[in-house]
Amino acid sequence: MSDTHHVLIPHAASASEGCQQALQGLALPHLDRLLARLGALPTAFSAAAAEGEETSFSPPHERVLASLLGLPCEDGRIPWAAWHRQQQGAPADEKAWAFVTPCQWQVSTDHVTLRDPEALGLDEAASRALLAIVSPWFAEDGITLHYDQPTRWLASGDLFAQLCTASPERVLLRDVRAWMPHCADPAAARTLHRLHSEMQMLLYTHAFNDERAERGLPVVNSFWVHGAGALPSHKAPATHTRPTMPTDLRDAALREDWRAWAAAWAALDAGPVADLLRQAERGAAVQLTLCGDRNALAFGSAAARGLAQRFQSLFKPLRLPDLLSKL
Repeated sequence: MSDTHHVLIPHAASASEGCQQALQGLALPHLDRLLARLGALPTAFSAAAAEGEETSFSPPHERVLASLLGLPCEDGRIPWAAWHRQQQGAPADEKAWAFVTPCQWQVSTDHVTLRDPEALGLDEAASRALLAIVSPWFAEDGITLHYDQPTRWLASGDLFAQLCTASPERVLLRDVRAWMPHCADPAAARTLHRLHSEMQMLLYTHAFNDERAERGLPVVNSFWVHGAGALPSHKAPATHTRPTMPTDLRDAALREDWRAWAAAWAALDAGPVADLLRQAERGAAVQLTLCGDRNALAFGSAAARGLAQRFQSLFKPLRLPDLLSKL
């Protein structure tokens, strides 16, 4: 399977009413033709990766990708930060790492909403300045922060070893209280809760935010921890080459803009899906993985439909809304 052309599509469907309505009018001719050629691959990845809930901390596409890369795919405990360091060429270590994303929590009477960190307009200089401000507070709890990207820092510390954290995609524009990190060690969870409170108090009247407000930029008043954990000492080998993972559907789905989401699906159908169909028609090994809010489904030429199944499908064609509703 190492030479398989694999496309993994996140946010292919949602259980929300708006998405279900958009699905009824969605026409994806290349996807229909591709699925007619392929068969289901129920063992393409582990059950832990394939099946979940809307409340799972790790979305299906992250669990699937972790499984393919040989990483642990336990919900909320995929060590993405440690893996990222390894991919960047950092020397291997047994430390627990996490991503820390500076962000804005919008507080109302009954919600604490995580705003999109990309909307902050942080550049490298501003991010590094903010990092210098908050680092001493984290250091008091044994956490060392390192710059990685404007809206994402790396953090190391024992606190992250057993921490269960939610992907930012799960929390974006939602009430953070349902997605707060938790840990078998109550002290670790209390430390993070206290750090959140301290950061809000520190940044509320800080000159860093005063200057941003004067320029009409959103203030930064909190952070989100995700991708925590340590790499296993004997990481399982990757079972596949890394798939192509278009993110065209992501922004529209997270904003619940289902008209834009349908348009993005049409563009995907005319682009990567059509390309995969052409590969399949030439006899190449292909795999398509569709991920929604809960589950993932895989289809591949290794399980291509037999003649009898194809003949039957002429009379009982697979309805795309029915398929995507399983995600």
